[in-house]
Amino acid sequence: MSGPDETVSDAAQVTGTPATAWKRPSAGRWAVFVAIAAAVVVLDQLAKGWIVSNLAVGEGFDVLGDWIRIIHGRNSGILFGMLPQSATAFAIVSIVVAALIVAYHAKAGRGLLVTIALGLLLGGALGNLIDRLHYGAVIDFVDMGIGAWRFYTYNVADAAISTSLVLLIAMALFPRLGELAADG
Repeated sequence: MSGPDETVSDAAQVTGTPATAWKRPSAGRWAVFVAIAAAVVVLDQLAKGWIVSNLAVGEGFDVLGDWIRIIHGRNSGILFGMLPQSATAFAIVSIVVAALIVAYHAKAGRGLLVTIALGLLLGGALGNLIDRLHYGAVIDFVDMGIGAWRFYTYNVADAAISTSLVLLIAMALFPRLGELAADG
């Protein structure tokens, strides 16, 4: 009869992976996670503060011709303006989502790319949560496109969330990416 260690070793021989026990993220990894989230929140709120202080809602200016414009917009719903006038409900959902991101990092945040993706996701969620609580809507300001073909107007928090989702999808498609620079 084999003990638990022998079973793990046998499984490692079959799969060709080292038999290591799961470890939660290190204190250093938590520091990176919190620093990324905090940086996103600070940059997001500074940019939005400038927009609110300097542009009336609907007012804007060209940055790179018609391709990139800064326009002060407000979104009281969710992505792409869906479900307008729902800022309070989505503020509550955002709090729950933020807690789930932290909990997930505690379980899966061993690899550096996982930590980066979840830090971006948390920072973006908190940046937009602050807007919902303070303004009753999310402040959006980056407007990209060509002529009448426009991408949705977004902000720093949205860009962080989108980047995070791309990273998470990449890790789902290529699982080894999630283990890069894992705490050992």
